Amino acid sequence: MNSATRPTATKKPPTSDAAEASALRLWVILSRAYAAIARHAESDVARHGLTIAEFGILEALYHVGPLLLGELQRKILVSSGGVTYLVDRLEQRGLVKRQPCPDDRRARYAALTPEGKRLMARIFPDHAQAVERAMSGLTRADRDRAATLLKALGRAADALPLSSEVE
Repeated sequence: MNSATRPTATKKPPTSDAAEASALRLWVILSRAYAAIARHAESDVARHGLTIAEFGILEALYHVGPLLLGELQRKILVSSGGVTYLVDRLEQRGLVKRQPCPDDRRARYAALTPEGKRLMARIFPDHAQAVERAMSGLTRADRDRAATLLKALGRAADALPLSSEVE
């Protein structure tokens, strides 16, 4: 394709100010960085026949212990139906079991089975190394600073009303 037939580049749409441009740029960079790192995490857990959401449940239960399904839902950021489906799948594989809540007959805990604990003890160290490798583009000090900044960013965004709630 020569320059006569090549489509002409369009100018970037203007933003109203530098603050908006900076926020949009950061959003794109955060999204791309997350996607790149997530590919490494997803690839690692897929080696064990797990999805990243299934691994998230196993990891939460491994490090925290039994959790109510609602608590688990909030920890791994899925819908209530999603957590039920995922726990069902892990229960069928013998990795998770449901336990009744002594204080509320409607509530159920999810807990690792002995097989689930063995699996996590075996695969978690390699997973942690895969994630560390994916983030090795930053020094540990830079990762710590980024974590502090991103936590502040998330908390501030969480405190704001959603666009649909404004006006």
